Amino acid sequence: MDSFRQAFDLLFSLDRELLQILGVTMRMSFFSTAISCLIGLPLGALIGTKSFKGKSFLKKLIHTLMGLPPVVAGLFVYTLFTHYGPFGELNLLFTVKIMVIAQVILITPIVMGLSSSFIESTSKPIIETARGLGLNNLRIVGLCLSEGRTSLVSIVLTAFGRSIAEVGAVSIVGGNIQWKTRVMTTAIMLETNKGKFSFALALGIVLLLIAFVVNALASFIVKEAKND
Repeated sequence: MDSFRQAFDLLFSLDRELLQILGVTMRMSFFSTAISCLIGLPLGALIGTKSFKGKSFLKKLIHTLMGLPPVVAGLFVYTLFTHYGPFGELNLLFTVKIMVIAQVILITPIVMGLSSSFIESTSKPIIETARGLGLNNLRIVGLCLSEGRTSLVSIVLTAFGRSIAEVGAVSIVGGNIQWKTRVMTTAIMLETNKGKFSFALALGIVLLLIAFVVNALASFIVKEAKND
């Protein structure tokens, strides 16, 4: 009980380090989710609306990448951006930017796989009607995304949830550096190992609050869209 009381004391005191960790976490999660969705939603919709040779293999590849272990993605990105790697001169290692890159590699296949399955299973009448009207593939993709926008909110939420809960990849490429690249998940792991349960609990409570607020906001958006 003492740990919980101390955790709430930290929250209400607006601890400087806790706020900094929260800021890094939200910045990383927002950009990685936005970039992944900007790439993954149109590509997933395109795969879902088109029939082409090799589609079955491509879908299997995407589904494989959806389960890519975060530590493997982190190791891959680390190898590319280390000083001895092909992109070492960019000096991105142990920055928030490299953490976003690792997250995008992890999340984009998830967005692509979920959106392609959704479009393929629910938008067949729309696709057939659009093709009958002579619309090109890009307009068909845009139409499918527009018509299914309320359901696609869940895909965006899944992407955000994966981003904010990630530990392995961001720990490898970000280094979990205090006041620089430390995010809530890596901080919780570190503080728990150090025996500082109150700080870890405070961060865990913040994570739960963020999840609640994001889901409440998404529900409101879906409700408003349906009313329109």
